[in-house]
Amino acid sequence: TAPRVAALAVLADQPHADADDVARGVRARIGSVSVQAVYDVLGALHRAGLVRRIEPAGSPARFELRVDDNHHHLVCRGCGEVRDVDCATGAAPCLEPARPRGARTSGDAALDGFVVDEAEVIYWGTCARCAAG
Repeated sequence: TAPRVAALAVLADQPHADADDVARGVRARIGSVSVQAVYDVLGALHRAGLVRRIEPAGSPARFELRVDDNHHHLVCRGCGEVRDVDCATGAAPCLEPARPRGARTSGDAALDGFVVDEAEVIYWGTCARCAAG
C-alpha cells in the first residue's frame, strides 16, 4: 500500500525515526494520514520482519530498516540521537543469558524453557555536539 511504501522510504532517509517523524514524512510523500495509521503500518512492517523496533528507556520507540544483522545502539542522553554500533563481541548471538546458579549447562535447559528470541543492547552516553555544549 502507499502508506507502507512511504514509511519504508522515510526510514531509508531517516534511520531511527519515531512514529511521529515517520508520520510527518509519510504525509509529505502521500498527503493526509493519521498517526494511528502510521503505527498500524509500522506494526505490520515489524511483524513482517521489514523493520526493527528499538525502545530506548524513556524515549519513544524508534524504527529502522537494518534488520539483517546483530547490532546495538548508542543513545545520547542530551539530544536523543541514536546511532548503530556493530556487535561488541562477535557474530550473532553476541550475548548469551547467564547460567543460573547450580546449572551445569547454558542454553534452553538452564533457562527452564525460556527461549530468547531477541537481545537489545543500548549504550548510553553523550554525543560530541552535546558534550561541546
